[in-house]
Amino acid sequence: MRLTVLGTASHYPTPASPCSGYLLEHDAATVWVDAGPGTLAELQRHRDLTGLDAVWISHAHADHTADLLPLYYALAFGDLPAREPLPVFGPPDLRDRLLGFFGAGAARDLDRVFAFQSLADRAGAVIGGLRLAWEPVEHDVPAWALRAQAGGVSLVYTGDAVLSPGLTAFAAGGNVLLAEAGADRADGSHLTPEDAGTLATRARAGRLLLTHLALGLEPADAIARASTHFGGPVTAARPGDVVSVDPLSVAVPTVEG
Repeated sequence: MRLTVLGTASHYPTPASPCSGYLLEHDAATVWVDAGPGTLAELQRHRDLTGLDAVWISHAHADHTADLLPLYYALAFGDLPAREPLPVFGPPDLRDRLLGFFGAGAARDLDRVFAFQSLADRAGAVIGGLRLAWEPVEHDVPAWALRAQAGGVSLVYTGDAVLSPGLTAFAAGGNVLLAEAGADRADGSHLTPEDAGTLATRARAGRLLLTHLALGLEPADAIARASTHFGGPVTAARPGDVVSVDPLSVAVPTVEG
């Protein structure tokens, strides 16, 4: 299984990074996880849109969903080959939110392009060789964490969450923990770096990959703070990083040009 980081920024995209977005791949299966602003363009640096098998959205905030809007235009009106509707796993109100942008008259085309499946109605799916499971987490809107398993290894993505027993149990034993650190200090809706480190320790994660850092939080500082609570490897995700999810997984950083 392989994770490609598309974006890590919180709140808004920057010249250095789109907002939250990741590609999960195993064998021929490709799943786009969170579609923050800027991630659609970044995705196309790595994969053709015709190769997408599914989209998984952790929650409905715009910094995790906004690029579903241009994805719709690409699939509905672009010069791409016709295909079956793309499965989109997300919050129950995701379809209605998109129609709020496109207008009610777009409903037919929207359903021709996307096959919406509510995260609240089920707890998992199999996409090619990827087995996905999800669990509700505590945030200021309905939100879910994701666990992806393939080839005997697993990756757990917190989405936006707070530290809780449920999240700890769900993350247990993951080879890679992709954890947001969207709060510099406890705010009731995001993890701090210390929380992410504590979660990694309690869940016995193989390694911790920090993402979605709070505004103004430098990666080196986030790593240092998380490392005070977790003794395993800790790194901060960057767009273009590729992580091989295995017992000895390491990130391959972007080559600076």
